[in-house]
Amino acid sequence: MASKIEKIIEVLKDLESSTSDIEASAVVSDDGFIIASVLPQDIDEDRVGAMSAAMLALGERAARELDRGELEQTFVKGKDGYVILSFVGESAVLTTIASEKAKLGLVFLEMKKTTEELLKLI
Repeated sequence: MASKIEKIIEVLKDLESSTSDIEASAVVSDDGFIIASVLPQDIDEDRVGAMSAAMLALGERAARELDRGELEQTFVKGKDGYVILSFVGESAVLTTIASEKAKLGLVFLEMKKTTEELLKLI
């Protein structure tokens, strides 16, 4: 029987195989620890975890202080692509790295499906 972490990794692999626009993904606790990831070897898991927690905290503060309601997603666009964070319950976040030519509607749809699957495991 597969462990919970192995099941989460399978869900992340399914996310990446759903569209070629998604290059990497991770599930991170709200305090910045990697729960599970499918990241390339050149990306430091600890750094992804720490940055995810920092972006999440800043996003929550901005949403609250600018009266935008409860934070649902944090989105960063860089010259070479996107980093998108989406809550998985109250204590984890799905961090997704997408290419610069990503079809964002499809990425958001696949992330939503993945978040629903992850909620059953976390």
